[in-house]
This record gives sequence, C-alpha cells and structure tokens, in this order.
Amino acid sequence: MSDRVILKLINLIKEFDGIKAVDGLSFEINHNTINALVGPNGSGKTTVFNIISGFLKPDNGEIIFYPNSSINNIDKLKSYQLTKLSPYRIARLGVSRTFQNIRLFPQLTVIENILLAMRYNKGESLLSALLKTRTMRNEEKENYEKALDYLKLVGLLSKKDDLAQNLSHGQRRLLELARAIATDADLLLLDEPMAGVFPEMKVKIIDILRELKKIGKTILFIEHDFKIVKNMSDRVIVMNYGKKIADGIPDEITRDERVIEAYLGKRWKHA
Repeated sequence: MSDRVILKLINLIKEFDGIKAVDGLSFEINHNTINALVGPNGSGKTTVFNIISGFLKPDNGEIIFYPNSSINNIDKLKSYQLTKLSPYRIARLGVSRTFQNIRLFPQLTVIENILLAMRYNKGESLLSALLKTRTMRNEEKENYEKALDYLKLVGLLSKKDDLAQNLSHGQRRLLELARAIATDADLLLLDEPMAGVFPEMKVKIIDILRELKKIGKTILFIEHDFKIVKNMSDRVIVMNYGKKIADGIPDEITRDERVIEAYLGKRWKHA
C-alpha cells in the first residue's frame, strides 16, 4: 500500500435547486489502495462520482488527479485538474468508472464489449483504420489477447461469444467490471459493483478487487453493505447530507458516534 496521493478533492460543492448535494467535501485517495465511499441514501455519493468522472461540473472546488502510469503519453510526473475536463479526457488520463445501473452494449458479444473499451494507441488514426496497416493489425491481435485475459480474470472467458443481453445480472456486473479494467485506468470508480448479486458472486467480485490491488490499481467504490466495506477497505469515507462526517480505517469508522448515529445504527456499538 502506497502513501502517494492519486486523487485529491478540495472543498467540492454542487447544488441542485438551492440544495447542496455535495457541501465542502475534501478528501484524498492514496495510490494502490481500496477505498469505500459510504453514507445513507441521498448523501451525495453518486454525485461525487459523477463530478470526478466529468458527467457533472461542480459549482466550486478542485479535483486533482496524479496519474500513476504513462498511458497515452500522459506525463505521470504532472497533476491534472479534472473539474474542467470532459468525461472522455478524464478517462484518457486514467480514471474509469462503472454505474449503479449497468451500461453495456446488449446486442454486442461479451468480448466486443471489452474490445470497445480498450486503447488503440499505435494504430489509432484514420489512415491506419482505412489501410488496415500491419501496425494496426498487430495491435488488434494484442488487444484481443488482453481482452481474453480480462475475461479470464472475472470468470467470463467461456461466455466471450455470447451476447451481453443473454448474461445473468451477476455476469453483467462482472462484464462491466472487466470493461472498466480494460481501459487500463489507474483509478477505478465503482458505483455499487455488488448491487443485486447473490452472495457467492459478491465473494467473487471482492476477490477480483483484491487482485486488482495486487497489480497496482486504486479503487474507490460505493457500497451499502458495511460488512463488505469493513472486510475489504483500507480506508472509509462517510458522507451525510453532502458533507464528510468521518474518514479513516474501518475500525475507527465503526466507533465514530457520528457515523453510528447517521448511518450504521446502534448495533455497531458492540459489534
């Protein structure tokens, strides 16, 4: 686990019709850690994800991203202000995300969904596409092999030629996770990646996230089951009414009176 910062939020504010969905939020995420963003429904968690990933613009505040790798010729020694960038540019810098509601291409195959998310740096030009240069053909072959590896990681290799619409709900969750991984992002924002799946599938997803940490990825995820959060997180950030009310390791969070009152309930006092 690293003590080097990969993401920093500074005094983030977002209002909707005069109501502050995010109210002066500040926190940091360290590289190569698993972090949970939790809180009651309506506390602003998904709004934060939408702002970080560029789908919403904040009314105030800064989001600074420090890349870990030099993908797309990004200078990993530089920092980048995300609040004025489009979702596309943010993704190209190395930030990928999933959504509460699964967003796949249902009439494409499983592997086609993965390939659409992957980077084509060597042959990514109109001329290369038209002429099908050797460079582009080689990169297509390399990406296909990588896509197979991603599907193997999440246990969907045998489904590679199935249409995405024919997968079970849990398998669709796995495919969405694999597609996020396939972007080669440094930072993965996962919005309730285990929502609606059976317990055995939750265990599988937890194992995948731990494996991603082993290979140097950083994860910030939203989850309502605090037993899962406590079991796998290096750090937990708790929100309520748009504000951060606690930030620390899971054991500290479970003893915080503000968190018990607003989110966990009295049962956690003696857990």
